[in-house]
Amino acid sequence: MTRTPVDPVVESGAVRLPRGGLLAFSSGTLGMGVWITVPGLLLLYFLTDVLAVAPLVAGFALLIPKVADILLHPFVGHVSDAQRARHGHRLALMVFACLLPLSFAAMFAVPGSLRGNGAAIWVAVFYALGNLLYAAYQVPNLSTPADLAIGYHERTRLMSFRMVVLTVGILASGVLAPALTGGDDPTRRAYLVMGCALAVGMLAAMLVGITGVRRLGAVAGTPANPAPPHLRDLRVLLNSLRDPHFRPLVGAFLLTSTATHLVLAAVPYFAAYELGRSGLTTVLVAAFLAPALLATPVWLAVARRIGKQRGLLLAQSTFAAGCLVVALGHHAPLPLLIGVVAVLGIAFAALQLLAFSMLPDVVAAGAGRKIADAGSYTGVWTAADSAGGAIGPYLYAACLAIGGFVGSSGDDVQQSAAALDAVRYGFALVPAVLLGAAVIVQRRYSLDRDASTVEQVVRPG
Repeated sequence: MTRTPVDPVVESGAVRLPRGGLLAFSSGTLGMGVWITVPGLLLLYFLTDVLAVAPLVAGFALLIPKVADILLHPFVGHVSDAQRARHGHRLALMVFACLLPLSFAAMFAVPGSLRGNGAAIWVAVFYALGNLLYAAYQVPNLSTPADLAIGYHERTRLMSFRMVVLTVGILASGVLAPALTGGDDPTRRAYLVMGCALAVGMLAAMLVGITGVRRLGAVAGTPANPAPPHLRDLRVLLNSLRDPHFRPLVGAFLLTSTATHLVLAAVPYFAAYELGRSGLTTVLVAAFLAPALLATPVWLAVARRIGKQRGLLLAQSTFAAGCLVVALGHHAPLPLLIGVVAVLGIAFAALQLLAFSMLPDVVAAGAGRKIADAGSYTGVWTAADSAGGAIGPYLYAACLAIGGFVGSSGDDVQQSAAALDAVRYGFALVPAVLLGAAVIVQRRYSLDRDASTVEQVVRPG
């Protein structure tokens, strides 16, 4: 009897994907890491402290493109499912998305004649376009683990490769971007140079990632193509929310994403106004992301020992507790703050790895009940991520506005005591509350508690 690539997976669930294919597939997330990190880390600060945009206006400039993006993600998921049904793959969307680096560079290429509201509109337009292109790459990429005929633990292994490479991308761009923008004296020209330099790296990584999707599909095989889904109304796009396992997972992920994006947007302010040195932005980002990179294999082992759900709850609780310590701000020794930020980074690794590896588990379990296709789940998931990316910076911008923070164009502006308090407490206390809520929601996830359900997920087909 001739074996197809799917046979071993259906029989034993023990097929292991080759490292070369995993690395190629994961390379695409280097480009996604740049898009996730740099706008989240620098765009709000770029608007308020380089382009002289008022905090609330800057918050809206980042919020409105994300709102449109949130609405589009489920539709992108539908298009991705339809493409796979017709052609056996989702690659056309990923190829189209390779225009993302152009939008990224343009976002920081604000004409010198624009400042204030005009500059905010320029940034918002290219941010909205970039978010659409990001969705066109991210949704098919995240659907790949659910498309492949592999088991429960192999999906975690695949996502661990993806998480490590993503963290490398976040770390590299999180360290390089603030350095390229001028450190303690950021300028428009420096932001433009940074945008163009990182755009080149994004494009190369995304192209390699597309070849990786092809390689994994050739090795592991995929289940038979479903019939093309029919687009009738919004309820069809959101079918995945009928899944009782998916709702608490994506709800907790939304809260977590909001908290982590808020922290990312707040780092430059915390460094400049609470710690007194903009250059410490790079130090804090490195302290946050380097431990995350090292911790990923540890969290993979923890998930195998105690399960993904317990590991994720532990990480969420740790992140919330660490944020409370960071609220001490300049009253605590700098080495202590950096150490706590490193602990946050270790927790962040699990927040990403375990949540993202639980997503294909839910998809696989839902497929048996014919709830929705992988693209529907992934579209809602990435919409939640985008919502977090919108709400987090906007919440922080709102904190700044409430505190009376004054935007500038590189001039020295004396901030009030209330504004400085808003910088610190917005950075620390708000994420702690969000992560505490995430723990409460996450506890309702029950897929890992049902041994028979997990066994079905381990042995697909």
